[in-house]
Amino acid sequence: MKEKQLPLRISTGVAGLDEILSGGLIPNRSYLVRGGPGTGKTTLGLHFLEAGMRKDEKGLIISFNLGEKELRELMKGFNPDLQNFSVLDLSPNSRFFSEVESYEIFAPSEVERGPITKTIIERIEAEKPKRIAIDSISQLRYLASTSAQFHKQIRSFLYFLIEKGTTVLFTSEVSSTNPDDDMQFISDGIISLSNSPEGLRTLSPLKYLGSGFLSGLHNLKLSAVGMEVFPRLVPQNHARPFTLEALSSGVPALDEMLCGGLERGTITLISGPSGTGKTTLGMNFMKEAARRGERSVIFSFEEDPELIFHRADSINIPARVMVEKGTLSIQRIEPLQYTPGEFAYMVRKEVEEKNARIIMIDSTAGYRVSLQGEDPVSHLHAVCKYLQNMGVATILINEKEHLTGSFRITELGISYMADNIIFLDYIERYKGSIIELKKAVGILKKRMSGFDSSLHELEIGPNGIRISETLRNLKFIIAGLPSWQEPE
Repeated sequence: MKEKQLPLRISTGVAGLDEILSGGLIPNRSYLVRGGPGTGKTTLGLHFLEAGMRKDEKGLIISFNLGEKELRELMKGFNPDLQNFSVLDLSPNSRFFSEVESYEIFAPSEVERGPITKTIIERIEAEKPKRIAIDSISQLRYLASTSAQFHKQIRSFLYFLIEKGTTVLFTSEVSSTNPDDDMQFISDGIISLSNSPEGLRTLSPLKYLGSGFLSGLHNLKLSAVGMEVFPRLVPQNHARPFTLEALSSGVPALDEMLCGGLERGTITLISGPSGTGKTTLGMNFMKEAARRGERSVIFSFEEDPELIFHRADSINIPARVMVEKGTLSIQRIEPLQYTPGEFAYMVRKEVEEKNARIIMIDSTAGYRVSLQGEDPVSHLHAVCKYLQNMGVATILINEKEHLTGSFRITELGISYMADNIIFLDYIERYKGSIIELKKAVGILKKRMSGFDSSLHELEIGPNGIRISETLRNLKFIIAGLPSWQEPE
């Protein structure tokens, strides 16, 4: 049986949207882009034309909203060198108001009649564009005498354009008082854009004849340089083969506790109170990865890279040198600047384009409060499962909020997704009349192998991490008040 060939695709001009649409748009069809004011419809239309210009395809925008000058200014933000698209400016101007001019829409019987029709046909016949953007076709609705007439005219208009060998992207203004159901029926594909009161922008494909697509809500961002779309992360759609081998921490005692180290493709939760050395412990695995020539990435939600460099310098981790050699990247994630979809896309680029082998998210609490949107656990779950499928060792740093009280691994409820759990804590050491505050490390869970279940003293100094032999005479660990009474 012959393998079924997918139809030829052309780019929308937005890489993330092309991925959502299984490679782009099928040519010689019409596509509806619908949404309220300010959702990015015109911007997407310009990206569509820009993608054609990059392939020397002639593009035409028929504008009933913005004038030619405004459209060209918008395009300059995307790419100042691409200005050779054609504009048919049918937007009202000051002369329209002063002279009380009126538009005529297509005659009921034929698409070729009427002043606007004649102007459009003449331009298309003269320029023979391969791509046409119409912004916005909703304006024509107000000029038709009845809804039935409008539907018939628009259908004939789109058929005419398709017969001329063009691919059409047309926009529609959507509101509760102006539905666009009729245009949804006559289009070959529908892309819906929305903007929540909180400013969260999303894109959702609703229809695509003859093609599959990635359904659901996808985050998008608009800026002076145009539109970026971040496809919703579906972990099962991504996988690559890898060897399930243990990765050393470079600390022999810790590797022995872990029965060799942390395996590729596993998720490790390092949990403990502030200052116990969670990030430092995770960075030791990255230091060893750098010796193997592998790349690691820290997504820091709480600390600036310079603070991480300073701490690394003091504990014999050459983080600056690793960054210079490309074996480490430290990316500061500013609060409320990213959506979950955008962050997931950043992670994907590191893995798929730069072959990152270890990813650290520091910390889970920072992730929860820094990213826009709801339900951080489900988004974090998707990122971690994606990394697992791609054979990346994932390290989640979890800040234990309370020093005392009942023993809890995480307040976020994410321990279920961890293959390995390493916990750090403070312990009180009683030696006669002297009380000291020490650090301890233990392994609570390791899915791929056995592990040392005893607690060990942890020391962090100029030479790095040192782990002592098993701590004895400890009590009240689960109660949240670990103490160490040395025998007299």
